[in-house]
Amino acid sequence: MKTLNEWAKEIHENAVAHGWWDEPRRFGEIVALCHSELSEALEEFRVGCPLHYYKCKLTLDEDNPRDRVCTPEDSGCGPACDCTERCDKPEGVAVEMIDCLIRILDWCAAEGVDVDGLLIQWKSVVCSNSALLFSEIT
Repeated sequence: MKTLNEWAKEIHENAVAHGWWDEPRRFGEIVALCHSELSEALEEFRVGCPLHYYKCKLTLDEDNPRDRVCTPEDSGCGPACDCTERCDKPEGVAVEMIDCLIRILDWCAAEGVDVDGLLIQWKSVVCSNSALLFSEIT
């Protein structure tokens, strides 16, 4: 299984290869993009979409977010199905949350952040004082 640092490196290398980092990105821009992904997750949740689904090409209507969808639980319409009517791109609340995580990991790799090391340090502090987990940390 890959570490978060390995994921961050792979995600960042892909972003660089596709020109995303050809020009320096401002921190505020990265935060705004993360916020955008979270807003998309909220909208998916608000309209009642499944956590993870695929749009169906037979009824694709961009004006109707509750279009016919293929969910992983549908018979024959999961991630590995060969349905010719299922769109390739996964959608849903979970997918938008993961998009935010991808943007965060990309930024971490660009900045040389040791995600695994910081997470271990943070976890050791939180585990010794569980009140920190859900309180404001200053």
